[in-house]
Amino acid sequence: MSESVINRRHSVPVDVGGVTVGGDAPVVVQSMTNTDTADEVGTAVQVADLARAGSELVRITVNNEAAAAAVPAIRRRLDDMGVDVPLVGDFHFNGHRLLTAYPDCAAALAKLRINPGNVGKGRRRDPQFATMIDIARDFDKPVRIGVNWGSLDQDLLARMMDENARLSEPAPPASVMKQAVVRSALDSAEKAEALGLPHDRIILSCKMSVVQDLITVYRDLATRCDYPLHLGLTEAGMGSKGIVASSAALAVLLQEGIGDTIRISLTPEPGESRTREVVVAQELLQTMGMRAFTPLVTACPGCGRTTSTFFQELAEQIQNHVRERMPEWRNHYPGVENMTLAVMGCVVNGPGESRNANLGISLPGTGEKPVAPVYEDGEKTVTLKGERIGEEFVELVEDYVARRYGRGAHSSS
Repeated sequence: MSESVINRRHSVPVDVGGVTVGGDAPVVVQSMTNTDTADEVGTAVQVADLARAGSELVRITVNNEAAAAAVPAIRRRLDDMGVDVPLVGDFHFNGHRLLTAYPDCAAALAKLRINPGNVGKGRRRDPQFATMIDIARDFDKPVRIGVNWGSLDQDLLARMMDENARLSEPAPPASVMKQAVVRSALDSAEKAEALGLPHDRIILSCKMSVVQDLITVYRDLATRCDYPLHLGLTEAGMGSKGIVASSAALAVLLQEGIGDTIRISLTPEPGESRTREVVVAQELLQTMGMRAFTPLVTACPGCGRTTSTFFQELAEQIQNHVRERMPEWRNHYPGVENMTLAVMGCVVNGPGESRNANLGISLPGTGEKPVAPVYEDGEKTVTLKGERIGEEFVELVEDYVARRYGRGAHSSS
């Protein structure tokens, strides 16, 4: 898959701990921990889990002295584990004090996230913002200026509402609020540059919780600057609602070439892994043809011809197997992320979909002969039958990966 599928908006590349955000770089996937950062072991473990799932940047909360003091130890633990994912520090309200008191925290982070609505009020705002920017500049750390409509600078919003009210034809208040979100980001970036932070050390985000508002705000922002843009629908929600809302918003913007790094902000369901949001972000980019992360599994939805649940169970088994094997496959089988698999449930579309995949199986539907033809790169290679169809197909997948993507496969093909 290629980034050239979609004509990306041009932005200035920003290096974040060895990961390039913007420019011609692929759209970067990131996530955020939900551990208490002061728990350095628990936080390091979750960061490692997110990184292994495919998060290329991981953000951690730095909200108090215990959290700030723990950041260098978290970085060391990750390095000892062989996990080199860059860490982003998320600061609100007291970041100026924490970064001043704990310079080792600033040094251990790859990027700082500053919310201009939460850096201080009134006369304190500018000096506290300046303190954080000065530290970022001195440590050569990029900064994401992350505006969130739920914590928008109320002084700015009030001024803009007053200006709007004096117009002969005032805009609706909701429109002014969206304008204020964009202006907060751009004004803050301008101040940061005036304080000496280089242009290529700034990333912007303007997060909203309503899909159409997010699209409107980012379209406006994208026409007014060349900073890399971080996309994310804030407070997206739980389960299918959060996935659908985030995908609906981000897919529109990505299709228009807007966005250099993304996060899917899911509320985890009870007992669910935090890594779910990473998987959703990857699948969004992959199904849009923008990046490849893991082999895709095509499976039919089922109908009256597929009264058995076996094809559903096999599709789930194959999808889980692929996810579990990717950390190893990624290191030993370059290109395997582009592989396609098909697990089909009857003769209607089964053979056709299976032929179009690199490796596909067409299982017998209700009343069909109890055999399962397997197709490899369009050619029927074997027919499986009996009680071990699932296990045998998994073995065929492993064999195909080794033959097709092994180190010697490319030179001999």
